[in-house]
Amino acid sequence: MHRRSLLAATTASLFTPALLRAQERVLSLYSSRHYDTDRELYDGFTRQSGVRIRLIEANADQLLERIRSEGANSPADVLITVDAGRLSRAQEAGVLQRVDSAVLQSRIPAHLRDPDGHWFGFSMRARVVMYDKTIGLPAGLTRYEDLAKPEYRGMVVTRSSGNIYSIGWTASMLAANGAEATEAWARGIAANLARPPAGGDTDQIRAAAAGQGRLAISNTYYLGNLARSQRAEDRAIAEKMAVLFPNQGDRGTHVNISGAGVVRTAPNREAAVAFLEYMSGQAAQSIFADGNSEYPVVADAQPSAFLRGLGAFKQDQLNAARIGALSPEALRIMQRAGWR
Repeated sequence: MHRRSLLAATTASLFTPALLRAQERVLSLYSSRHYDTDRELYDGFTRQSGVRIRLIEANADQLLERIRSEGANSPADVLITVDAGRLSRAQEAGVLQRVDSAVLQSRIPAHLRDPDGHWFGFSMRARVVMYDKTIGLPAGLTRYEDLAKPEYRGMVVTRSSGNIYSIGWTASMLAANGAEATEAWARGIAANLARPPAGGDTDQIRAAAAGQGRLAISNTYYLGNLARSQRAEDRAIAEKMAVLFPNQGDRGTHVNISGAGVVRTAPNREAAVAFLEYMSGQAAQSIFADGNSEYPVVADAQPSAFLRGLGAFKQDQLNAARIGALSPEALRIMQRAGWR
């Protein structure tokens, strides 16, 4: 009887959740990206490695809280999210571990990854000014700083100050110009708004196309996705709009990233690192480019035909980690300035 009990206990121990995951070769991805085309990314990794993807989707704050609450028993292997600010929050919360990968260090540009290897950017979006090409760009507008000038009163449409894209954009201004000048700029933006901030980037593009403001602040991939929409009215809006890449005469246009890191308690660390390295490969980078109109981050991958049609641009080389570090102050500046 004792022998049978011991055998049962031994057999049960062979099928703990961790061992079952190892036997099934499952990688748990916690992702705040909500794009159907990402499934192609994950399927490609499974075909290449034999590791099946278990996908958990929620917004970034929910995922971070879930990993914290799960503690040492969290099944999360990789956290994927949008913008350096959110990646920095995850790092500061202690949920990401350092990855020392020669592949990632050689393929991901230094300004698009954490200097200490806690996270890496895998796709990029430029934050630009969009305008109705039939009306044209107002005279004298070439820089982000110009958007705060009185002559552009009632022309600007943009997201709220609490949006992560607005925060990252303002953090880049803070890094370039300092706190005093950035607060004056934010006051100018608030004064120049055509309407109270509302909606996402696509809403800003639609507003400018409809004449509810003249200068829409948006990430490039939103225009690309309108251009590839199955709806004729979306494609008509995209065809109507033109793009200004600001600050081409000095530091370059602000970019934000979508990136990932290995969770500190990852049960499948080796597979998690392999997944990050796969994301930097040319095949995965092409999916980012063609699947969601994002800019690839590696030198040997091309943007989509639509983005190539917008032309090459000089990008701000400010390290994404610095943007994340300045984000809390940037938000306080916008709120003090009346940018709601």
